[in-house]
Amino acid sequence: MRKLRTWRAYLTERFAADQEAAIRYLKFSLEEYQIDRDTPLLLLALRTVVESQGGISVLANKTGISPESLSNILSSDEAPRIDTLGTILNALGCRLLIEPIAGADHCFEPKREEGTDVNSAVEKDIEQVVEPHLS
Repeated sequence: MRKLRTWRAYLTERFAADQEAAIRYLKFSLEEYQIDRDTPLLLLALRTVVESQGGISVLANKTGISPESLSNILSSDEAPRIDTLGTILNALGCRLLIEPIAGADHCFEPKREEGTDVNSAVEKDIEQVVEPHLS
């Protein structure tokens, strides 16, 4: 007879064996959160991945945040602070990333001179950065 298990148990087992799948799941969950603002669903996704990577105690050791605080953060109805979210994601092997939204009406447009190559302009900006000299 086939053993039945919950979807979350399946995901936990899968993510324990495939970190890239766990990261894709977190990325998808964060993208969905930006659309529907469903904080409990985002935190459930985080808890699922945390469980797959050893649980709260392992995460607490990696982040320096107490297990009690992590449990409260991940079971809250409120979104975690961005620095806390970043710390948790770093401990899980990923990071927050800012990227443009495809097809979105942006509040600002980059200034471009006619005929200017964007890569050349960036390279010129980089050349102006002064690197500290180590003695």
